Amino acid sequence: MSLHNHYYYDEESCEFIPMEYNKAEQIIYNLSIWILTGVFLSGFGIIFLSSYVGTPAELALKAENEVLYKQLETTKYSLIDIDNQLKEIAESDNEVYRSVLGLEEISADEREAGSGGAAPNTDFDVYNQSTAELLRWTSSKIDNLERRISIQKLSFEELKEAYNTNKDKLHHLPAIKPTSGILLSSFGMREHPVLGYPRTHGGADFRADIGSSVYSTANGKIKYVGLRGTLGRIIVIDHGYGYETLYAHLSSVPKEIKRGAEVTRGQLIGYSGNSGLTEGPHLHYEIHLNKRKVNPINYLFADISPEEYLLFQEIARKNTKSMD
Repeated sequence: MSLHNHYYYDEESCEFIPMEYNKAEQIIYNLSIWILTGVFLSGFGIIFLSSYVGTPAELALKAENEVLYKQLETTKYSLIDIDNQLKEIAESDNEVYRSVLGLEEISADEREAGSGGAAPNTDFDVYNQSTAELLRWTSSKIDNLERRISIQKLSFEELKEAYNTNKDKLHHLPAIKPTSGILLSSFGMREHPVLGYPRTHGGADFRADIGSSVYSTANGKIKYVGLRGTLGRIIVIDHGYGYETLYAHLSSVPKEIKRGAEVTRGQLIGYSGNSGLTEGPHLHYEIHLNKRKVNPINYLFADISPEEYLLFQEIARKNTKSMD
């Protein structure tokens, strides 16, 4: 770019004369023009990118929001898991603990007291639709869980009080595992391994090699020792309060374990085996309440951890075949 397009008026000659610049002035002028042009174009580019892409601060905020949304989705699945575990606790609370201690069940409506019916939370309307919906669901679920946990806490306090007034009854409650082996098959409809068709499995099967120790699961009195059809050699114990337990497929029984003998929880009463109709050595264990068979897994709360209990529940769901 040249500076020769600048003029000055000469009064003597009455004409416009081109201005003359030295080389240094020409270079400075050209640089000034290029700098101004570059600043203009840069400013225009920044405005354009900000309009269609976003400023660096906006891009960083967008990335942070995406991370937070993913974390919120993870929290949602965690809350669903907690919800399912709380349902299992409530089920055991009603079917086992409150039943054992003679307390009335807490209905589903009572446990859900105050849930639902509330006006939608409008605090999240400032967010986009998907984020707002997820935040509303999370807020509602947390409120629901807090109420149910509060009710469960009150139930446990009631159970504690009932326990202190029913200690003798609890000594007669079949509340431990009858042998050390892991659960193989649980209560309910199961396929018989020998007969090959589904039928009601009235107890729980535990892994037990021939000769493994078998223990009384509560205080009581021996009601029967002997052979009984496909169950092989069995022991039946009357624990009082409507409870009886049955131990099947035994290989042998100590001579002191006979009809009328008193036994205590955890006392050795026999040895596992393979008598009767079975697929292999194991212990078949039943609990009868008022002459009705109930799920033994719900009564193993005295000597197994919550993790073991959940594992047993998972085995019970997945294994559709019994050992006898």
